[in-house]
Amino acid sequence: MVNTSILHGVATISYFADDMAAARKWYTALLGVDPYFQRPDAVNPAYIEYRFGDYQIELGIIDKRYAPKGAANGTGGAVIYWHVEDVPAAVQKLLAMGATELEPVTPMEAGFIRAAVVDPFGNIIGLMYNPHYKEIRASLGNV
Repeated sequence: MVNTSILHGVATISYFADDMAAARKWYTALLGVDPYFQRPDAVNPAYIEYRFGDYQIELGIIDKRYAPKGAANGTGGAVIYWHVEDVPAAVQKLLAMGATELEPVTPMEAGFIRAAVVDPFGNIIGLMYNPHYKEIRASLGNV
């Protein structure tokens, strides 16, 4: 299959937070890995970066002062759905960590299940069980 799209894959997903120390603690607990990159330093970071998951996706947490001009101040924007094996269990974990429900667990057609929560910093975290994700992962040898 030849990729003719100008979009080749996710380079970085950026979330914003007012309290960078709290965001680092929360996302480190959620992801189970420490950030591998912090700028200007680990004591007072304005940017924290993680790599995790099947494809080592990059997640950057950015001090909200550096959000693009005109960005929403509240919850909003695109919803990025992360593949999870058990959507209800993932929602329960996130709620226990202080997230709030945005979209309840919703079964969709063809085996898809989705939900969304809002992290304590106002970012939407979409969760999805996606059978196609599993097929692609398997076809690439990432089982």
